[in-house]
Amino acid sequence: MTEKTEKTEKRNFRFETLQLQAIHDTPDITTRARAVPIYATTSFTFKNVEHAANVFGGKEVSSHLYEYNPTSSVFEERMAALEGGTNAIFTPSGQAAQFVAISTICSVGDNIISTNCLYGGIYIQFKVTLPRFGINVKFVQGDDPEEFARLIDNKTKAIYLESMGNPKLNIPDFAICKIAHVAGIPVIIDNTFGAGK
Repeated sequence: MTEKTEKTEKRNFRFETLQLQAIHDTPDITTRARAVPIYATTSFTFKNVEHAANVFGGKEVSSHLYEYNPTSSVFEERMAALEGGTNAIFTPSGQAAQFVAISTICSVGDNIISTNCLYGGIYIQFKVTLPRFGINVKFVQGDDPEEFARLIDNKTKAIYLESMGNPKLNIPDFAICKIAHVAGIPVIIDNTFGAGK
């Protein structure tokens, strides 16, 4: 538990400072630790049986139950601050992040359009797993903007790209993003080979 003060995302810090200080800018109340401690746990306790019944019955919110780990929460809030967003979701892998993003915006019968220049695990997920959930993936050979535009229909929910294609290390044309934005659909970009900022 941290002390309540003005959060750093409201201050005018530079990007580099936000990486280290966003959200958790006061010492832990219990330990006085300056940095966010790593909570290596998946289990948390209840005050008593009544407290547990209230949490599982939806009458009381627990800040440490299944969906919440203090370490992950600070990471999510810090990433949101760095990106200028309101929320972020921490996942254990890039494939999990990709699946969460697509399954959040797609329903049975919807489709996404993807480059075929993908990390192998993602390609298999698109070719095998998503169709089992009723989500079709239309593949473009490479990254031709006109081909992406041609494949968009009223069931298209996203365009999926790699920041650098696999295995060719090709860089997608920004025109693909413009096409998606004109169509009112998001662009999801994987950063398998990306070098960061």
